Amino acid sequence: MTTNPSVLISGAGVGGPTLAYWLAEHGFRPTVVERAAGLRTSGNPVDVRGPAVQVVERMGLMERLREAATEVTAMRFVNDAGCEVGRVDMRAMQQAGGGEVEVTRTDLARILHEASRDSAEFLFDDTITSLTQDDDGVDVTFEKSAPRRFDLVIGADGLHSTTRRLAFGPEEEFVRHTGLYVATLQLDDTAEQERDVVLHNAPGRLVSLHPVHGRTLAAFIFRGPAVEGFDHRDIAQHKRIVTDAYAGDGWRVPELLERVRAADDLWLDSVSQVRLDTWSSGRVALLGDAGSSVSLFGDGSTLAIAGAHTLAKELAATPGDHRSAFARYEAEHRTLVDPKQSHVQAAASMMVPATRAGIVTRNLATRLWPAAAGVGRLRGRLTARRRPARAAV
Repeated sequence: MTTNPSVLISGAGVGGPTLAYWLAEHGFRPTVVERAAGLRTSGNPVDVRGPAVQVVERMGLMERLREAATEVTAMRFVNDAGCEVGRVDMRAMQQAGGGEVEVTRTDLARILHEASRDSAEFLFDDTITSLTQDDDGVDVTFEKSAPRRFDLVIGADGLHSTTRRLAFGPEEEFVRHTGLYVATLQLDDTAEQERDVVLHNAPGRLVSLHPVHGRTLAAFIFRGPAVEGFDHRDIAQHKRIVTDAYAGDGWRVPELLERVRAADDLWLDSVSQVRLDTWSSGRVALLGDAGSSVSLFGDGSTLAIAGAHTLAKELAATPGDHRSAFARYEAEHRTLVDPKQSHVQAAASMMVPATRAGIVTRNLATRLWPAAAGVGRLRGRLTARRRPARAAV
């Protein structure tokens, strides 16, 4: 491998720019390729918490993230009449979580891109079409750019990863439907409650209205088997799936379904997990959802940030030995990913109970969530103190 190895990163979302930043810090030459013409726009709120907090603090970005925060202070669960039946203090949850912050995915990706763009090359409106490895590097062809050769390739291109398909095999071999779907729709109207997320449940279904910088994001999360012939890019199909799933529900659901029918930008996808025996194949490795999606409830952005830092650190620790670096990265990062993947069904039961009795039980339990988060945080600190210290790179 060359003195300043070249690394192609597929995906300019969260993990890709974070990895580019840290690789450049360690003397690598990162290039990021992104299928979209620019930074992807998504009003979806995501959390930066736990191990990711320290990473973004070391990047000098935490103050900017706090300035961009959604400032949500509570989650309110309501019944068909709109009456509150459960409430969670989100500020208490964030404090228990060790300084976490909620931002939109758009703002997070923008801030990470701005931090890395001066030290990395970005190729927007392009994608990888083939990867050919040998002992010394990877020959890459692109849809639009001229072919190039890189020392390493990292797939940070999400659940439907092109890199994973080219280097590991078809998507159906690794992606597992969890029994849930999620759809989101940005509403044009101003948020009625600028600090509260409002949620309504029916058995197996959840609708939420989330204030995001004065606007409202509607989300539909519902249980259902894998849809035969599902196409994550087919908006007409998405509208049918959502309206069929929520037909007959109360509260504001009929009004919101009308908004779904009229929408130009409804997004829907299966809530899925990605499981592979290994995250690397020769000179190609996977990062974030591409290699270990932990689904909607699994700290995806946090794990992508933490994983990017770990991957860059391990590559820098043994220059010229990517195999050992990939193995160490995977061994360390799986200690964060594996528990999240094993808890998906429990998280789904809390947010989308399958029965009315489950909804009642969850509503009663909401008052305990901040305390439980605090206990979990303390347990994590105690566990960390018992582990042997590792030298920082």
